[in-house]
Amino acid sequence: MDRSQRIKAWLKPWLTTPNGSLITVAGDASFRSYYRISASQSTTGNSLILMDAPPDKESSQSFIQLAKTWHAQGIKVPAVIAYDLVLGIALLEDFGDVQLMQRIQAKSTTVAETDTIYRQALQQLMGIQALPTHHLPKYSVELLTRELALFDDWLLKDLLKFTPKKLPANWSAFQQQLIATALAQPQVTVHRDYHSRNLMVLANNSLGIIDFQDAVVGPCTYDAVSLIRDCYLNWPTDKQQAWLAYFHQLYCQQAEAVSLAEFTRWFDWMGMQRHLKAAGIFARLWLRDGKASFLQDVPLTLQHLLRATQHYPELADIQTWLADVVIPAFTAFLQQHSKPSKQTVQHD
Repeated sequence: MDRSQRIKAWLKPWLTTPNGSLITVAGDASFRSYYRISASQSTTGNSLILMDAPPDKESSQSFIQLAKTWHAQGIKVPAVIAYDLVLGIALLEDFGDVQLMQRIQAKSTTVAETDTIYRQALQQLMGIQALPTHHLPKYSVELLTRELALFDDWLLKDLLKFTPKKLPANWSAFQQQLIATALAQPQVTVHRDYHSRNLMVLANNSLGIIDFQDAVVGPCTYDAVSLIRDCYLNWPTDKQQAWLAYFHQLYCQQAEAVSLAEFTRWFDWMGMQRHLKAAGIFARLWLRDGKASFLQDVPLTLQHLLRATQHYPELADIQTWLADVVIPAFTAFLQQHSKPSKQTVQHD
């Protein structure tokens, strides 16, 4: 019996019509696939999501363990109905199809509603930060180094064909400073991909949290950077600053008092690390996995990176190199290798 037949046999007790077709749900950047079992198809009477994670490509163990633990501790992640780690499948609570990004981009969503939703997302983030950390891996020097190497290896070397001679003289020192700054921050539970595509707007306007399986113990500003300086939504500076100030207030109430100036520095430097990592991942998704759409997300990550460096005079060389060398080179590459597509939304 091949894997597809084994999955059908496993699903049979959950389906009212075993031979019915399931609805494909938009996936993520991994090898996982998702399918919806409608309420009429489900023996539970509720719609369910089938997560298919081929075990030779994706491990489901971390996802299942975190989903069960976090759900029990009051974090709004999908309830796990059933699972089989050998097959690499799970039945999950259905959070619907409306991503935070889609809700924000809807013409009917007001400025006030957007602000309310983002503040709610930051409040829920504080719930994640309050979770126990003993069972999670640490955002170590080694992991941070590997993430920074994604930018060097996939975007600079493989995609743009940069040689080491094209790097700034202080590039290595800059990366080491990013790592040191990240590790110097208070360490908390980090979702690690907390952004507008991984927050689902539920029927009661609350937010469901998905794609949390890579959680670690790491810097307290990491997830806030992911949300406020999203790789997929470009918010004006004043909105970013207002949401950061709100998050800083929440953090000081729950954890420890720290000045907004220091917190902002943590946030900026964490953002530089994250956006280097993200740009490298987007390049890899195109080069290795053939997912060309992610190329369109690289320019915003580079702009986030450039804007952050502008606040720190000691990074003037990095800023100049990004503005005069990297961004023009990637722009030229994009013009040559991609078809016209929808640009990142600029919210005014």
